[in-house]
Amino acid sequence: MTVAAEQKSFFHPDVLTSPFAFYQEHLPTEPVYHDKATGLYLVLSHRLVSEATSRTDEFSNNFQAVLSGARSEDPEVKAILDEGWPQVDTLLTADPPVHTRFRKLVNLAFSAPRVNKLEAHIREIARDLIERMLTQDDIEFIRDFAMPLPIRMISEQLGLTHEPPETIKRWTDAFVDRLGGMVPRERELQCAREVVEFQHAIKAQMDLRRANPTDDLLSDLVHAEIDGERPLDDGELLSIVQQLLVAGNETTTATLAEGIILLARNPSELAKAKADPKIIPNMIEEMLRLASASSGIWRVMKADAELGGVTLPKGAMVMMRYAAANRDPERYEEPDRFLVDRANARTHLAFGRGIHMCVGNMLSRKEMTVAFEELLPRISGITLTDEASIAYPPNMMLRGPVCVPVRFERCP
Repeated sequence: MTVAAEQKSFFHPDVLTSPFAFYQEHLPTEPVYHDKATGLYLVLSHRLVSEATSRTDEFSNNFQAVLSGARSEDPEVKAILDEGWPQVDTLLTADPPVHTRFRKLVNLAFSAPRVNKLEAHIREIARDLIERMLTQDDIEFIRDFAMPLPIRMISEQLGLTHEPPETIKRWTDAFVDRLGGMVPRERELQCAREVVEFQHAIKAQMDLRRANPTDDLLSDLVHAEIDGERPLDDGELLSIVQQLLVAGNETTTATLAEGIILLARNPSELAKAKADPKIIPNMIEEMLRLASASSGIWRVMKADAELGGVTLPKGAMVMMRYAAANRDPERYEEPDRFLVDRANARTHLAFGRGIHMCVGNMLSRKEMTVAFEELLPRISGITLTDEASIAYPPNMMLRGPVCVPVRFERCP
């Protein structure tokens, strides 16, 4: 997947860092785009992404080779990973009926009734973080709020509260960097070490729960059986926990951070949301649409197939580009504009679509809604104090700023 810099492929770091001009140029005329520098395909339009994600017999999620990282066959990387457990196809990289079996295990844990029961606790955590943050002169929004809120929630759900938030973040960053396929070799080696560290730490917790069940999701998974089948083995459990840990904090952190940036740059929209708090849930959908933290996901063609007039050959790697679909002018009027009251904001694909739609989407929505319900009444304005530092590292599948220095004007 080497990309020549002069060809300016979509997968060139400069394009991935700021892909919006690419979307504007190619989406209207090439909604199924063949990236000749890499041989990869991108599906860009809302209609065609929606169609392709429903055609699971042709567009396979079994892209483990990509997920494992660009240097998975590097002897040194492989030697490190061999000290842990191999990646197993469970949720993200599995097709039915394998995917169906694992999805059943986690659906109930993230159901609407269970998430609604968590609201009071989410609100308590959010209030505490906000009050501490607003007493500071030097606020970095990701460090002080957008990262600790979702990490604490997913850690509690999994029963990993003994692990410092910094450790959970370090592990998820390692998974994300490997997934993104854009890091240098030294970082790939570091990521491999941290993946193995995570696996051994979680394996120890799994063993404790096998001996003494506890009231958390990890214990539920360890003891789960579906229709009388065998319990999950270690590799399957580690794969599921890894995916839940990343999905449970990384995209929520990125969207919270992007949401603050959008409000700071659009004070009239901030004023609308403050004047009518009932609009906040819709504002969250608009933030999700524009942020599209899960910017794209791979599919592998099981057979030759046609999409949007383009023939995709068997074995081709195809990326469903959710971030492009969410700015499709055929679907959204003024697609690059942030409108907290946009009527069709919720039609976005930020959580995917179909059988692989993000299992944690309701928890993520709840966390973000509560966060802004608690924050906006306490502030009168938002200023980004160092625009130059708001940078986006290149990543093929995920997008979010690394830091957001900010100043809030507190309400009297």
